[in-house]
Amino acid sequence: MRFQSTETYVAPPDLTVAVNAAVALERPLLVKGEPGTGKTELARQVAASLGLPMIEWNIKSTTKAQQGLYEYDAVSRLRDSQLGDARVNDVKNYIRKGKLWQAFEAEGRVVLLIDEIDKADIEFPNDLLQELDKMEFHVYETGETVRARQRPVVIITSNNEKELPDAFLRRCFFHYIKFPEAAVLKQIIGVHFPGIKEALLAEALSQFYEIRETPGLKKKPSTSEVLDWLKLLLAEDLAPEDLKREGTNLLPKLHGALLKNEQDVHLFERLAFMARRTPRG
Repeated sequence: MRFQSTETYVAPPDLTVAVNAAVALERPLLVKGEPGTGKTELARQVAASLGLPMIEWNIKSTTKAQQGLYEYDAVSRLRDSQLGDARVNDVKNYIRKGKLWQAFEAEGRVVLLIDEIDKADIEFPNDLLQELDKMEFHVYETGETVRARQRPVVIITSNNEKELPDAFLRRCFFHYIKFPEAAVLKQIIGVHFPGIKEALLAEALSQFYEIRETPGLKKKPSTSEVLDWLKLLLAEDLAPEDLKREGTNLLPKLHGALLKNEQDVHLFERLAFMARRTPRG
């Protein structure tokens, strides 16, 4: 059971090694990287490559670790008891299974994605330490212990919005997805747009990397954004010469796919203003 690149997904060698190491060690794989570098997509591709079903737990700022195990609906049970409903005699009727419980009780091995763990409260990772380590948890309302039939492949993503606790990090295999180099990015683009003309791709990538390296940029455009941009360029049937930027207008064509806040748009407008004021000679 080894992960590797597929016809629809280009995995750099270091990422392939990280995934397979985490699977071999039976440790959660903690993946960090810029937003848009494909952390969530990685979990989907690992599931597809290994031929496993995937269970996805999307974390929000209000998410509690307990929700991943189960939730006990005491309010519904009280209401049903007042109505004389016979369901109240079995507390299991009011237990809602969380994503970890679903992964633990699955007939076969699954990929469990815990997406954007850094969005939750700082205590969230610590609250899952024992469950992810021992692969079991106790249900207090029923007195049962839920144990994983097979240890799932756990992939945890983070956008680095918060520091994660050391105790949690010790239990994970860590990998940082670096922004792809030009050669790898061309491979990724080739998977999505196999018929793109070389001249258009060369000009687009030249501008893209130039934009990413512009000093003062608040948010660098990511892999997903360059794919969106190229999709628009192809839809508009633009030629390489259509992408040329003059000194008076440094914003790229269809820049809304690449620049996602007003500060960065204003930055390029200021650069164009400065270029107009700079005497040629």
